[in-house]
Amino acid sequence: MPAVLFDFSGTLFRIESSESWLRAVLTEAGLSLAEAELLRAARALEDLGALPGGAPAPQPVPDDLACVWEIRDQSSELHRAAYTGLARHVPLPDPALHDALYDRHMTPAAWSPYPDAVEVLRTLRERGIAVGVVSNIGWDLRPVFREHGLDAYVDTYVLSYEHGIQKPDPRLFEKACTALDVDPREVLMVGDDRRADGGAAALGCAVHFVDHLPAPQRPDGLRPVLNLVG
Repeated sequence: MPAVLFDFSGTLFRIESSESWLRAVLTEAGLSLAEAELLRAARALEDLGALPGGAPAPQPVPDDLACVWEIRDQSSELHRAAYTGLARHVPLPDPALHDALYDRHMTPAAWSPYPDAVEVLRTLRERGIAVGVVSNIGWDLRPVFREHGLDAYVDTYVLSYEHGIQKPDPRLFEKACTALDVDPREVLMVGDDRRADGGAAALGCAVHFVDHLPAPQRPDGLRPVLNLVG
């Protein structure tokens, strides 16, 4: 195969835990919570799905966010509104913390590459296989790749909010294939979301799924990709 497309969150990178997320924001704001209270708030945020790229989508989505949730990845404004809206269902010492939580998740410090991500991307580059990142997201993830040393292995980024299209719409995958000048029928899409990432199959792409797990629990989940592309 001449090219591989990868999802971002849960595929190449994993977001920090909800506890680490909340603790970092409280520290930055110079605020504190009793440990038991902090853990309860972190768990409530996690259960709501308020950490972008973290827990599964809330079930059910709160009524006040139902409309925006379905199209949240089509713009940066919608993405922020959806996730800060979820976070506001959890009381915190300062209302400004809900926006601070959203801002924190966009920083490179909030993300870690999966243990085998660099090895797999480097090997693909050595084999002359092009790499694209196709992500449903509301912000520019390129600094995360640069900070963690993966940007050198990525040939194109196709981000939903930059195009007003979100997976599983096949047009987003098509844009990546066009950018890489490859036939979709000769492309492998790798992701963790069977519905969203599975949309690439409509173009004829092969699709391979990985498990969305904490990074230490998935040390070599990407390595099978190297066998699939030959």
